[in-house]
Amino acid sequence: MKRLRGGAAIAAVLLCTLTGCKDDLAGSGTTGGPGGTPAATGGAALAAAEALPVKGRAPKTGYTREKFGTAWADTDSNDCDTRDDILKRDLEEVRFTGGKCKVSYGVLESDPYSGKSVTYRRGRSQVDIDHVVALSDAWQKGAKYWGASKRIALANDPLNLVAVDASTNRSKGDGDTATWLPPNKAYRCTYVAAQVAVKRKYGLWVTGAEKSAMKKVLATCPAQKLPTGGNPTNAPERFRAG
Repeated sequence: MKRLRGGAAIAAVLLCTLTGCKDDLAGSGTTGGPGGTPAATGGAALAAAEALPVKGRAPKTGYTREKFGTAWADTDSNDCDTRDDILKRDLEEVRFTGGKCKVSYGVLESDPYSGKSVTYRRGRSQVDIDHVVALSDAWQKGAKYWGASKRIALANDPLNLVAVDASTNRSKGDGDTATWLPPNKAYRCTYVAAQVAVKRKYGLWVTGAEKSAMKKVLATCPAQKLPTGGNPTNAPERFRAG
């Protein structure tokens, strides 16, 4: 059977919605489907959104990307950086440069954010790896108070990462559900469920406006399952300094 990648990962989520998947406690650190694709398990996304704690947005003061470690650290110790892991998971027709880590080419057959087909060629910027919960947003909603290990884990957790069209992604910035949603309306329930899952797993809070926006989207798909899995919520020992 052909391995699911990219936009096809949505089908994996829907499959679990229809057939059910073995329950997995969020934050347990277990891996989801093939290639790290999150499995859709646990309670309904709408119920999980309802349970998220609500607080005001903390100041962005002190935030830098470096607070979340070196970009694309190999936290799962498979000798491939996180960016290439996600490209391998989400792209079709993948080609490599030297071995089976460095992705040189692939096709995002149905970009989750725009719905269009996007070709990836290394060194160009047609495809981004997006943090579904932006790191700056996480910083302002709890991550500021974490140790380095947990921040590095969030930045490299497959549950929080997706390959998407770069130009569409740039419009997102560090927006939350209240300020940005994918133009591709068919993906919005999956996208919001992923944000809820990440915030639940890592213990991040939401603003009142953000929770309202999440509930508004998820009310249109009340059977939407909550993705789980990904990596542990603390990076390996070698990443814990700093």
